Amino acid sequence: MSSVESITIDRDEAEQRLDRWFKRRFPELTHGRLEKLLRTGQVRVDGKRIKANHRLEPGQVVRVPPLAAPGGEAAPRERTESKSRKSDLASARLGEELRRRILHRDDWLLVIDKPAGLAVQGGTETTVHLDGALDELRFGSEERPRLVHRLDKDTSGVLVLARTARAAAKLAELFRGREVHKLYWAAVIGLPQPLSGRIDLALSKQPGQSGERVRPDQEEGQRAVTYYRTVEHIGRKAAWLALRPETGRTHQLRAHCAALGTPILGDGKYGGAGAFLPGKEISRQLHLHARALEFPHPAGKIFRVSAPLPPHMVATWKFLGFSISSGPANREEFEF
Repeated sequence: MSSVESITIDRDEAEQRLDRWFKRRFPELTHGRLEKLLRTGQVRVDGKRIKANHRLEPGQVVRVPPLAAPGGEAAPRERTESKSRKSDLASARLGEELRRRILHRDDWLLVIDKPAGLAVQGGTETTVHLDGALDELRFGSEERPRLVHRLDKDTSGVLVLARTARAAAKLAELFRGREVHKLYWAAVIGLPQPLSGRIDLALSKQPGQSGERVRPDQEEGQRAVTYYRTVEHIGRKAAWLALRPETGRTHQLRAHCAALGTPILGDGKYGGAGAFLPGKEISRQLHLHARALEFPHPAGKIFRVSAPLPPHMVATWKFLGFSISSGPANREEFEF
């Protein structure tokens, strides 16, 4: 990384020690190098100097300075500048696309329709990500928009950004208090039994070669609860599910759908080869979409925002014969 980056902590990352958070995000960074960055004040949380054992909280912003290249040596100046120019250009182009995908904007909030395939935050091998393009979404504001929650890279749909520190704190409080109601749509393989219900299945993170993954773990896992409803289905071949997570664990909906015996279409990580339908007409992309959010707006009123299905899911809906809703979500859609 060749420039200063500000990363907002979401609920999944909360309660981690700062040094362990760095180890997960930047595995090439040595402990000694991190300690030096902390001692010299180059790493800060909410603008303040901090210690390695600080426990992170949702909504806090971590300042990450330029880090040394693998091997501990600084990257050559020319290579660093070239990467920086490419990164700036990619962020500007991404910013242009995101401005076209804005669903709502006011003095407090910015809501975008995140495209499938775009990572929300960066990592060791992720150079193009939404967090890196937030400066392009200031719209004249002195403050950079802040992430207050996240979606998986391959999940599309509603993503809320806070335009001020005050709004970020308020939204973080709402997410912690589970006052944010979330509605997802998914196409799944098979037909759940019963057709609607509640999944209460604890999950724990599982290290492995295939990246981040969770597994059912009723003894030591974090409690995870999801409500689901079958909207339409094609016999027992495939179904359209509405999903309402009560908790916000990593990959919760993907793991819960797999546990039902109905993996999300395109989710090879949790459904294996059984997560795909034959034929070129059905995309192999993940069919999980953050359809809508509803929560008390920081200004006082109940706020509801929704995003249309992405192109690959529209094509699948048409092929399977599901009805396509093009209008905004209503209150009744959350009630199951």
